[in-house]
Amino acid sequence: MIEVLINGKNKSIDANLNLRDLLTSLDLTAERIAVELNKDVVRKGDWENTTLAERDQIEIIHFVGGG
Repeated sequence: MIEVLINGKNKSIDANLNLRDLLTSLDLTAERIAVELNKDVVRKGDWENTTLAERDQIEIIHFVGGG
């Protein structure tokens, strides 16, 4: 297990988890979200190849529609 920071909250996750698997474990779909890892935006096409590490800082931004 490793410790990461997700939207300002500490969370223990499995070591060697990639970003896509993390989002799946959080019940988040790729639609209408953006992800920042250590202050860099990660493209959706790179989520599967982005392995998380101890103390990574992840920000997940949800886009909502409205009028």
